Amino acid sequence: MTLPQRREIETDQRLRLLVGLVVVAAAVIMATSLPSAVRYGTTATSNDIALIVVLTATITLGNLVKARVRIRSTTHSISWTETAIVVGLAIVPAPVVVLCTAAGIALTPRRALPIKLAFSVGKNVLVAWGAGIALAMTGWTWPPEGTIALIAPLALAYLVAALVDDVLAIPVIALASGTRISRQFRSNLDLRLAGFAVRFIVAVCTLLILDANLKLLLAVPPLVLSLHLAYSTRIRTRTEQQAWQRLARTTDALNVVDLDKVLTTAVTQAAELFSADEVEIELHDGGRTVRGATGGITFDGPTDTPTEVDGTVVPTPLEGHDRSVDVGVLRLRFRGPVQLSEREQYTLRTFASALCTAVRNAQAYAELARVADEHAYAAAHDALTGLANRRHLLDQGTEQLSARHADGVTALVLIDLNHFKEVNDTLGHAAGDQVLVQVADRLRGVAQSSDLVARLGGDEFAVLLRGLPAPAVAAHRAETLLAALHEPFELDGMRISVEASGGISVAPASGGMPELLRRADVAMYQAKRAGQRISTYAPTRDTADLNRLTLGGDLPRAVADHEFIVNFQPIVDLGTGEVTSAEALARWHHPTHGLIDPLRFLEAVERSGMLPAFAEAILDQALIAAADWRDAGFDVPVAVNVSPRSLLDARFPGSVLARLRAHDLPPERLVLELTETLTLSQLDVVDRVLSRLRDEGVRLALDDFGTGYSSLSLLSRIPVHELKIDRSFVTTMESSAEAAAVIRSTLDLGRSLNLAVVAEGVESEPQRRALWELGCSAGQGHLFARPMPAGTLLAALQRGSGGQPGTLARPLHDTGAVIRLNQSRRQAGRSRPDRHLPA
Repeated sequence: MTLPQRREIETDQRLRLLVGLVVVAAAVIMATSLPSAVRYGTTATSNDIALIVVLTATITLGNLVKARVRIRSTTHSISWTETAIVVGLAIVPAPVVVLCTAAGIALTPRRALPIKLAFSVGKNVLVAWGAGIALAMTGWTWPPEGTIALIAPLALAYLVAALVDDVLAIPVIALASGTRISRQFRSNLDLRLAGFAVRFIVAVCTLLILDANLKLLLAVPPLVLSLHLAYSTRIRTRTEQQAWQRLARTTDALNVVDLDKVLTTAVTQAAELFSADEVEIELHDGGRTVRGATGGITFDGPTDTPTEVDGTVVPTPLEGHDRSVDVGVLRLRFRGPVQLSEREQYTLRTFASALCTAVRNAQAYAELARVADEHAYAAAHDALTGLANRRHLLDQGTEQLSARHADGVTALVLIDLNHFKEVNDTLGHAAGDQVLVQVADRLRGVAQSSDLVARLGGDEFAVLLRGLPAPAVAAHRAETLLAALHEPFELDGMRISVEASGGISVAPASGGMPELLRRADVAMYQAKRAGQRISTYAPTRDTADLNRLTLGGDLPRAVADHEFIVNFQPIVDLGTGEVTSAEALARWHHPTHGLIDPLRFLEAVERSGMLPAFAEAILDQALIAAADWRDAGFDVPVAVNVSPRSLLDARFPGSVLARLRAHDLPPERLVLELTETLTLSQLDVVDRVLSRLRDEGVRLALDDFGTGYSSLSLLSRIPVHELKIDRSFVTTMESSAEAAAVIRSTLDLGRSLNLAVVAEGVESEPQRRALWELGCSAGQGHLFARPMPAGTLLAALQRGSGGQPGTLARPLHDTGAVIRLNQSRRQAGRSRPDRHLPA
């Protein structure tokens, strides 16, 4: 039994106990009143008997003329009964009035539950008894001596009657509705006080008329009827106003994106809004049913599970205003017969429509989150072995190194399988894949829970060791890892031995995770060259590290002497082969070391303080090239990669815009490519920089999309125009279902957000055609051109492909050819935004 069900049972028990106490007390009062009433009856005249009959009938009539308020399946009423009781007490002995009250309430023609009838009789008997005692304490006699002598005692008696009525009725209503007694007492307090005052005035007027002239009683029924109608209208208006206010609050509360919260809010709020004993929501998608009441959810499970609440069921479809979407059914359940008013029916339809919208939004968000989780997992794990991939290793390692002061020593073991190519060449790639899976399983089996095992690619694995008590422990752990690979592997009945070499590096003082990985790679090749199984990184034997220090010292001279050059790789329309833009790629033409890749010097640039000067030099060359292409008749935008540190500089937007003006290029001819290494904490600062650039017309692209964990978070914060699919997904799309799924999902996301999508690393015609058929409009890679100087690219544009200037590849289809498009291609054609084209 659930907690809400136990609470409901406890509430019913308390309700029955309270009603029982009232009935017992009323029975005692009636028993004690009976002897006095009998004595009065034996001496009563015919007029007295007629008066008793009229009093009983008046009480019955007062109980019939009432304003009704429904709470769950029970209708509670505000009647004129106490008015008839107080008038009767003024002219008839109290014991007689007590019995007349019981008879009048019991004889009221209506269909009511026995417990409700018993409570109504008991409550009104106690009201008559309390008011009679109050009136007797004032020394009341009929007829009174003057108006003041009538009003004061009558006011006291009526006050006691009203207090007894509220003290008995409000706790019962509060228990039945599941609200606090204090809240129920404050509910419509002004209307209740006004009603008491009106009925008291009617009682006084009635007694004054009885005292003056009985014929004037004919004016009392029309007056009572008019006052009752006005009071009932006021109650109905107030009830409707409160209902609409609750509906507005309820629909606001449904504006959440978590489906469980939407359903919980809908169940609890609907139970209160419509005063239902149980609310049920059945969703068509997934066959899920949720039930509950004001206390919370009592059931959440399959649709075919029966409910424990029997009675009236009011179903309403969960559909939009146009009735084109139906997500489920909302059912209100009541333990007794209930007929919703016209206003309640309209409120129910409005609530169901709002709930339909909330459920659809929550389901759409859940689907987006699921796709995002799949993207994140695919981007962070190797498809073959299920291990972490290089990107995940770098991210986790960076996070670990930032907290290493509290978590002990961090080390990395890099493992490479020796002569693995022979396995592939002899037994085939399928057998090689089986060996890699077994290697992954063994490494995962011997690694500790705090270790991260990753496959970096090919036959190369890495294990990140975290929280080591001392650096020397890394060598012992590395021996354990390599020993696990010593036993032969079982492969289709054959036993294959695979040797491995390992390199160990302990976290450096600077350089971060890339440097840790580089040092482990150096150590591993030191082990291979020395014929050892394991080697630990030794700085004295790392010539690459010494070269990097030398490069850092050469940076000021390189900027001053313009040693940094820019090559351009064109971005091509996959369908037509036309060049739509070009990406600027920086290189360092070092006088001693020759052409240096940016991976070797960018970190040194960022650490040296030369980043602004370096960025300006690269941007200048890119804009000069774009201006030259434009002057030659090829208005090709240029894309420039931006370091995250540049975006933290408030002067960066001004520098970019100044150079655009200097080269007479419109801002939309420049695309700034951002990386997913931006963290959400940095975005608070970056927002202002990017907003200014975007407002001026500069286009923004998110590079390497899908390889980081923050893709969707970045999209929600940075208003980019373009997504670039990382080359790792394009390279493996033909052999990896996961990579193809990431590409397809990215294209779907681009269409839904009206963003251009560019595929990086297009190496072959099959890749080009497959991407185009999936709906990708642009790509770059060696299929079209390798990075080249600006002049060389201009010559290629002028020469064209197949005699068509401005193109670098033949179109996929001849002009006039009839093409059958798949669904994604048709959707792409309808929603694809223009990419880098003049506005």
